[in-house]
Amino acid sequence: MPFASHMDRALAQARAAADRGEVPVGAVVVAPSGAVVSEAGNRTRELNDPTAHAEILAIRTACAALGQERLPDHDLYVTLEPCPMCAGAISFARIRRLYYGAPDPKSGGVSTGARVFAHPQCHHAPEVYDGMSEKAASALLKDFFEARR
Repeated sequence: MPFASHMDRALAQARAAADRGEVPVGAVVVAPSGAVVSEAGNRTRELNDPTAHAEILAIRTACAALGQERLPDHDLYVTLEPCPMCAGAISFARIRRLYYGAPDPKSGGVSTGARVFAHPQCHHAPEVYDGMSEKAASALLKDFFEARR
């Protein structure tokens, strides 16, 4: 099966999050067949839940839909580099590949900061591909925060 990016769907989820007043981050879980299993945007404010990041919500929904606690052979597309909490969840879910857009020098947990997947206690590290739709993802975040200053 040829590669097809699902970053456009993640960006749509990020835009929807921004429209709700949430930090614009979106995530999409994709099955080995290429079918979208779940998608989500940040909902921390709406749900009054600091763990309601797009990645966590998309992983929870995918696991519930499939009736399993892990997502081996599944891929995750995220508009922003996952934080350490989300990187831990990605590892525990056994996500096969992580694709993300913008780096997060302040709170990232993959390529910056904690570098969760490089830690010796990390049980599973996905293949990581960064920079997908980075300009669009970065622009969403920049515009969101500029509008609030």
